[in-house]
Amino acid sequence: MAKGNRVTIGLKCSYCGDINYSTVKNAKTTTEKLELKKFCPRLNKHTIHKEVKLKS
Repeated sequence: MAKGNRVTIGLKCSYCGDINYSTVKNAKTTTEKLELKKFCPRLNKHTIHKEVKLKS
């Protein structure tokens, strides 16, 4: 199994700007940026979280 296509990304809240989640995705098959509705602990509600690059 080749793991060369997997990249670690962060999910940043579009309202408060915090990076609350990190996940991995296959960069070859999923070329567009992820946009998920996740829980933001700072705002205490579900908000849109967008993909950002994590510093390595």
